[in-house]
Amino acid sequence: MDLLAKIQSLSTSGMSAQTDRLRHVSENIANADTPGYHRKLSAFEQVYQAGRPTGEVAAGDTMLDQTALERVYDPAHPMADGDGYYQGSNVNLIVEIADAREAQRSYEANLKMFDHARQMKASLLDLLKR
Repeated sequence: MDLLAKIQSLSTSGMSAQTDRLRHVSENIANADTPGYHRKLSAFEQVYQAGRPTGEVAAGDTMLDQTALERVYDPAHPMADGDGYYQGSNVNLIVEIADAREAQRSYEANLKMFDHARQMKASLLDLLKR
C-alpha cells in the first residue's frame, strides 16, 4: 500500500510541475505581441529529502529566454526609434504550441499513473475485505 501512495505522490509532483509549465506557455502566447517581452522558461528540479532524491520533481525558478528580441519595422509605433524599428518579443508561437502539447501529454501520463494507483488501492481494499 505504501508503494501505491509513493506512485501517487510522484504522479502528483509531475502534474504540478507540468501545470506550472503550461502556465508559462500560456503567458508567453498571451504576450507574443508585447514589445520587449522575453519568453519565460520553466525548469524542473529533483526533490530531495534528507539528502536523498525522492524521485519527485518540482518547478524551479522561472528563467527568461535571452534570445535576441525581434526588431520590428513600424515607424508609426510609439516605441519606434529614429530608424522606425522597435523591439518585439522573442516568442515563437510554433515552439510554444509544441511545448504546450508536450506538457499536456506529460500531465495526462501522470494523471493515468495516479488513476491506476488509485484503482489498484481500491482493488486491494476489496480483496482485503473478503
